[in-house]
Amino acid sequence: MIQSRTRRVAGTAVALVAGLALGSAAVAETSEFQMPRLMVIGAAGTSGGSFASTNGWAPILQKDVGSMVRVVPEDNEAQRYRRLVERGDFRFVSVSSAEVRFQTLGIGGYVSTSPAAQRILWHHNDTPWGFVVAGDSPIQSMEDLKERGGRISVAIQSPPMVTAVKKALPAYLGLSEDEVSEKFRYISAGSYGESCRSVVEGRADVAYCTPTSSVLSEMEGAPGGIRWLPMDMSNTEGWERFLDHRPMTVPAKMELGVSSGRGVEGLISNFLYVLPADADEEYAYNMAKWFHEKYDLYKNTHILASRMALENFRDYLNRSPLPVHDGTIRYLREIGQWTDEDDAWNQEAIEKMDRWVAARKAAMEEARAKRVEIDHENEAFMAILSRHTEGLEDFRSRL
Repeated sequence: MIQSRTRRVAGTAVALVAGLALGSAAVAETSEFQMPRLMVIGAAGTSGGSFASTNGWAPILQKDVGSMVRVVPEDNEAQRYRRLVERGDFRFVSVSSAEVRFQTLGIGGYVSTSPAAQRILWHHNDTPWGFVVAGDSPIQSMEDLKERGGRISVAIQSPPMVTAVKKALPAYLGLSEDEVSEKFRYISAGSYGESCRSVVEGRADVAYCTPTSSVLSEMEGAPGGIRWLPMDMSNTEGWERFLDHRPMTVPAKMELGVSSGRGVEGLISNFLYVLPADADEEYAYNMAKWFHEKYDLYKNTHILASRMALENFRDYLNRSPLPVHDGTIRYLREIGQWTDEDDAWNQEAIEKMDRWVAARKAAMEEARAKRVEIDHENEAFMAILSRHTEGLEDFRSRL
């Protein structure tokens, strides 16, 4: 009996040791990060490039990692933000850098949304913009425009475009209000297409356009064609003045769109994939790694997907005023694409965003305590917000 019992105990011990060994092996095998079973990604409406290009790489990610990946269109920018930071519907979203600034500062309708810190996961795409003239125009450069003046087309339906033409362009040129009145005549256009066409139709001398739009292909084929006025990227003073009015644009050579614009110095407006600051670091790390290592698999699925290359992301980081997620930083550092200098500006960006979030939260708490309606049209609340955010530094591209 004692011998039999001893054998049973020994057998149990052997089994336990074996089980522990197997268990350790199993733990080792499963220690590798597993992507979530479901990934829902927010993008703009179905007619936009944001949605189409994300849909281009999403099936490849799904097949590669075994997750169910869904791209959900949400045209309402404020609602997409809420679904990311308040409701948690989305793992991450595609959004313009300019919109992230509005969200952080609580501009316009964002004033009543929950203040939340966000981080860049990866670069999505960049839309080039510039100032175009007819091919036979006597205006050859920005200096010519400053000296000669001219008729400037304005797409009145777009406030950002109006600002670019009426505020940012004169600022870049260093013109005073009196000089602008003397040298420029603004020609109103009811649509973007009408505004661009005006230079080949003889109604205006200069228009603000993107070389990626189809109307520019038409214009390039018109008699005489078109030319673009280079915006010297080394003109730091001019760009600083431009950014006073369009703070999130980035000086860059135009690389997409019609051939006449390729290689000309202009500006770009960036779209980013962003997630909440407290998103899981391992998840962000592995998504960043996938975006980089699998680029060749998805780069041809959409023209905008080609802008997700590490090179484009790195170029944007040299100008970005927005903080990057720790997981992405970890991966970039591993592959030699993140430096101590990047740590410095990124930490400044984190602290700046945190100050804005804290100030807005304090303003909302005060308003609730005083029963003041939180609304951007309520002067009482806006006064409270202004007091809490006074002196805080705005976000703008780094030159």
